[in-house]
Amino acid sequence: MSNVSQLFGNDNKQKNNGNVQGDNIQELACLWISRIDRGLTTAEKQQLVTWCQQNNHHHSTLLEMASYWDDLSVLNELRDLFPLAQAKIQSKRHRFSVIALAASFAIVSLIGANTLLNESFLPYLPSFNEQMLTQTHTLKTKVGEQTSFTLQDGSQIQLNTNSLIEVKFSPNHRLLTLVRGEARFDVAKDKNRPFTVTAGKKSFTALGTIFNVQKTDSLAMELVVTEGKVLITKASMPVTAIKESLTQALTPFKSDTLEAKLVVSGEKIIIAEHSPSIKTTPVEKVSLDQIHRDLAWQQGMLIFEGEPLSIALTEISRYTTNHFEIVDSELATINVAGYFKAGDIDGLLSSLQSNFGINFSKNPDGKILLTSAN
Repeated sequence: MSNVSQLFGNDNKQKNNGNVQGDNIQELACLWISRIDRGLTTAEKQQLVTWCQQNNHHHSTLLEMASYWDDLSVLNELRDLFPLAQAKIQSKRHRFSVIALAASFAIVSLIGANTLLNESFLPYLPSFNEQMLTQTHTLKTKVGEQTSFTLQDGSQIQLNTNSLIEVKFSPNHRLLTLVRGEARFDVAKDKNRPFTVTAGKKSFTALGTIFNVQKTDSLAMELVVTEGKVLITKASMPVTAIKESLTQALTPFKSDTLEAKLVVSGEKIIIAEHSPSIKTTPVEKVSLDQIHRDLAWQQGMLIFEGEPLSIALTEISRYTTNHFEIVDSELATINVAGYFKAGDIDGLLSSLQSNFGINFSKNPDGKILLTSAN
């Protein structure tokens, strides 16, 4: 709904008392918001980034205009365009406070009945002091949502559905805690500050790496390394010991005595939460095709290659608030194969009906009942 230009037409000119430059910036910001609302081309995205980098006032004005927009999808688009930004905005229309973060860390949550507040992501701003660096900040996704973020150090995080991660940067360590869900990490190199992801009682420290970590409901962690190396240790290990362990892990005659495991590109490991020993947990070699299948969620897809329906539905359930119930028990063992768009429940049900002879019905509470067509 294009309402920004109307809100800031004549009123703003009076406030600026003929400040043509300020008026022009607001007019351009409104124009960009309207373009974002209808969808930007690749060239327009680059033009917008360039415009915002020309002057900090361009950026802050754009965020202020965005806060008056009816649809929060505009802010969602902005967070993907800018890796570093923060603005505190007072909305005239709704009279609640908004911190609009046009960065890869814009996560908005409703607090109470009249306050819309985004977490203060100070570690992701261009300048900060050491006290700020030790603060912990949260990134999260809702059920069915997948979002990418860019950290201050240049590292990239892609969060899968219903995931929560805490980020804490310090002068000598980049520490992230995967509280729940699944995430892909593309780590920027910084030999002076290890990049460590903890999940449960285990830690995963990167060595110039792209890797994927999933914390499952069964109290297990799954690690898939697609580039570089990852050192697995106990989560309680201090950063000084992690740095020493990294050196030892890369030294063949020392690595055998280390209570840790080095997983390299093309390998996968599943570690139980209460596994007595990291070293004895087997590592699986995985093909490129298998990696693509396991990590298809990063392209918004789910791939099944003959899994029983019951297992497939468990995976699909991660992406929806609907619950499935297999009424006819013999359906649970039907092997399912195919490509499915994550969260496209209607498409899934249509495919099950046309390809597998499985009927469905929906209860008012959102439960989906599956029965045999025979």
